[in-house]
Amino acid sequence: MKKNSKQTDSSDEMRPEYDFSQGVRGKYVQRFREGTNIIVLDPDVAAEFKNSAAVNEALRKVLKARAKR
Repeated sequence: MKKNSKQTDSSDEMRPEYDFSQGVRGKYVQRFREGTNIIVLDPDVAAEFKNSAAVNEALRKVLKARAKR
C-alpha cells in the first residue's frame, strides 16, 4: 500500500499575508550546515552596531549584568 506523502490539512497552509516573492531559496543553508546560528536583527537595532563583534560584546555585558542580580 502506497502512502500519500502530501497531506491536505489546511492548518499546514501559509497565511496569505506572508510574502515570499523576494525570498531566496537556500540563502542560509551553508551556515546552517556549519552549525552557525543566524539571528536577523531588526533594521533599527542593526543600525546601532557596526559589526557582529559589537553585538556579541553588548550581549555579553547584558548577560553579565543579569547574572549579578
